[in-house]
Order: sequence, then structure tokens, then C-alpha cells
Amino acid sequence: MAQNIYDNSAFFEGYSQFPRSREGLTGAPEWPALRAMLPSLAGKRVLDLGCGFGAFCRFAVGEGAAEVLGIDLSEKMLAEAATRGPGLPIRYERGDLEHLDLGGEQFDVVFSSLAVHYVADFDRLVRTIRRALVSDGAFVFSTEHPLYAVRAEPEFDGDGAFRLKDYLVEGERTSDWVVNGVIKHHRVISTMIRTLLSSGFSLTDIEEWGPSDALIAAQPDYIEHRVRPMFLLVAARAEPK
Repeated sequence: MAQNIYDNSAFFEGYSQFPRSREGLTGAPEWPALRAMLPSLAGKRVLDLGCGFGAFCRFAVGEGAAEVLGIDLSEKMLAEAATRGPGLPIRYERGDLEHLDLGGEQFDVVFSSLAVHYVADFDRLVRTIRRALVSDGAFVFSTEHPLYAVRAEPEFDGDGAFRLKDYLVEGERTSDWVVNGVIKHHRVISTMIRTLLSSGFSLTDIEEWGPSDALIAAQPDYIEHRVRPMFLLVAARAEPK
């Protein structure tokens, strides 16, 4: 089973204070770029992997999705998601992204925001998602950018340069983020793309997200994301089998 850090009370309390946790999608600076990668959700069967507080699930309902399922490992996150959208036609289920069995061709769109870097076996997850998607279905996800995720403790030198080490050494990284001992998994961009292609997807869009001038003016701390991008956004299409 993947590490269930979000059910750690101290982590959950700290994570709940972030803007994206308090404000939902509007508190996520990369959301406009990620939203632009999505197809129309009207009438679609939509799955959110690592749904957290359910912000995307609620968005999908608002866009006219026919069915919406959110899966997360954390019982605390799922309970909070249910309270934030009472009465909405959303199913929430507890599940481990490392060991999902989604069946075949149940969904038109699979979405995942900042969850796949917690998954050790990315190959298995992508194959599982492909089996669950109809032909021409969309898989849209964000992850920590490998330049960010490669370091257990990302650091800047005094002159603003970002220190990088062992970029090509993929695998587990343990960092102290909110609490000590958070386990994530580093993989390079080429690994992710090759996995998608070999699993029956074609790549439709990719962005190494960085802040706009307007965002930096409003929140000057975001300038560091011009030194190294924090997020990688990817959209893929399920090729006919």
C-alpha cells in the first residue's frame, strides 16, 4: 500500500491550510493551464484519482458530467470532500492508486492532480487507466515536476540558483514537507512519456508550468518557480485498442 500520509493528523491539519485546500481549484495557480487541457465534460463519465477534498469532482458536476467518481486513499480527505458537496451526484471511494482495479472502458475522462508522484509503480497505474478508458478517452494529470521532485529537500543557493543532484537516478525520495518522512517517487519526463506511449496513449499536450508576470506581481514568492518549474501538466488520449 502507498503511504497514507494524508490521514496523519498533523499532516492533514497542515495541508488543510494551503490555499488550494481552503479555496479549491481557484487556489491552485496551475489550474487555468490544466483546465485548458481538459475536453468537454458534458455527458461524460469522469474519474478523479487522488481526489482529495473533491474540488475537481464538484467542478465536473458543474460542467455537466453524467457520472463522477472520486478515489482517494485518505479517509480524512474523503470525509471532508463529502461535507463540501452535500447532495451532489458524486461517488467517493477509498482506494490505493498502487493497486487499483478499475475494470474496462468505464470512463471517458480520467483526471489526477498532484497524486501520481506518490505512486511507485507508474507503469501499472497508467495501464490500469488505459483499460478503464474508452477509445479516444482523455487522461489529464499534473505531478510535481521532476526538477522539483528529484531532491528530497529542494534548496536554493544564496544567488538564487537551484541545486540539482542525481536527476537521472529515479526512485523513492523521502522529504520533510509539512511533517517528516513524506515518501514520493521521482521519475524523469521521458520515463513518463514513454510509459504513456507504450501503454496505448498518444500525447496531446504537455506544459512545464511557470507563473505569469501577473501572478508574480500578486505573489512575489512565486518567482522561484521561474528558476525551476514546480509542476508538470500532461494530457493524453487513449488510442483505439
